[in-house]
Amino acid sequence: MRNLEAKFRLADRAGAHRAALVIGFAPRATLIQRDTFFTVAEGKLKLREEPSGAALIHYRRAHAGSLELSDYAIVPIPDPAATRAMLAAALGVLAEVRKSRVLLMRRNVRLHLDRVDGLGDFGEIEAVLGAGESAEAYRAEVAELLAALAIVPDRLIDVSYFELARRA
Repeated sequence: MRNLEAKFRLADRAGAHRAALVIGFAPRATLIQRDTFFTVAEGKLKLREEPSGAALIHYRRAHAGSLELSDYAIVPIPDPAATRAMLAAALGVLAEVRKSRVLLMRRNVRLHLDRVDGLGDFGEIEAVLGAGESAEAYRAEVAELLAALAIVPDRLIDVSYFELARRA
């Protein structure tokens, strides 16, 4: 699977939520997530745990102009505690990120309004690409959402939350 994404710091999470509703995004869920990142040779590997279930996610990102283009795979995990312990022993834990995420959607574009423990509030846009679709087809839609949220391109963040935590 692939997506085009943009991540940014939010000064006003509630205002971003209101602005997204105005341009047609609909609330889908509020999620409590624990992401455990493991040391791997290629890309990033994380175990995402939520009250509703868990998944192992492997992804690689490439810069696509001011945005990120990601290739990713997701596998459901029935026993996250045992999986986390096994991967920690085999690969080593790189970092852990805990967050509360409000998920809003418009067609195949997701907007995440995140409150990340120890870091603050962030937004993340993910335009999920269908088979054979180009990232270019979604640049205008991502730009529209960034403009509605008053996010200028130089405020985009091109690293993971755990990498931001390391810099702090």
